[in-house]
Amino acid sequence: MLSLQALKRSARYELIRAGLEGTALALRAGLPLADAQRGVIFALHHVDPESTASWVPNAWLSITPTFLEEAIQVTREEGLIPITLEELPERLADPADTRRYVCFTLDDGYRDNARFAAPVFRRQAIPYTVFLTSGFVERSRSIWWKTAQELVMKSSSVDLSPWGSDERVHLESRADRVGLFDRLSNAVSDAEDEDAAVARLDTLARAHGIDPLAITERLTMDAGALAELAEDPLASFGAHTLTHANLRKVSPQRLQHEMMHSAGKVRDYVGAAPATFAYPYGYPSAVGAREIAAAREAGFAAAVTTEPGLLSQASRDAQTALPRVSLNGFYQRKRYVRALLSGLPFRLRRR
Repeated sequence: MLSLQALKRSARYELIRAGLEGTALALRAGLPLADAQRGVIFALHHVDPESTASWVPNAWLSITPTFLEEAIQVTREEGLIPITLEELPERLADPADTRRYVCFTLDDGYRDNARFAAPVFRRQAIPYTVFLTSGFVERSRSIWWKTAQELVMKSSSVDLSPWGSDERVHLESRADRVGLFDRLSNAVSDAEDEDAAVARLDTLARAHGIDPLAITERLTMDAGALAELAEDPLASFGAHTLTHANLRKVSPQRLQHEMMHSAGKVRDYVGAAPATFAYPYGYPSAVGAREIAAAREAGFAAAVTTEPGLLSQASRDAQTALPRVSLNGFYQRKRYVRALLSGLPFRLRRR
């Protein structure tokens, strides 16, 4: 079972890669694939010069500073204008403005954003937005997908009894590790009570000598680091909730609390109220009409999903449901960025 899960994961990535290669070849052949779009919002997480083996869970979340610079170069070659995410709604609302824009966003507030991404943006004079989860900043919430990765990568076997299963999983191969990670990840993602599922995973990790909150502290910026980064005039900050919960699964009261209070926390950290918001996870099962309306009612000028796609004229009327394009660690090639900017991969995906 574990090997089958790993095989499916690998097949999915290779299918995407094939699609990007095909689009890149078509572009080089001169086929007219470009959409009449308004630009793109890029989504990033980690920016780190140390390469992560492609089979390691979460490897897709990390790109190198070199690739980030290459992606910026492609946007310039394609004529996109870099602006802050805060500026985007006004630009899209102007019917006389037909220019194409690019916004760079980074989710979760990882330390490497300041160490490795910010210097690239400064060299290139590119504005960027970092979305902050206050539970990470204040070390009160574990980053469960990082906890699961550390558990499967550092253990030779995992006793699942703290998880509620009378089973011990032996981790002898890469497939075993990826398979167990997927099993734990699915259990959290599919749970109706995400808080309880995260707590169970944290308990399991601690039983194997792993401190989930120590991982949060090691990987993410605290309030002091954020105040320092806020001195960069190119840096902006957005809200990303208090706990990184799937907002479709929370009560209306908690939904409002997660949005409004996280905005207040960001203001406390960096000295300015955020005008933008990123939905945790960002895919359709985590963002629906209720959440989109709540972001608008909370006063955010723009809110971003992870639904892949370019900006279009329709984005003008859906500014709290904006799509983003992931700069993905598995596809770090300039030709892939150009392929994504053509819009063709997203049209094919919707068919």
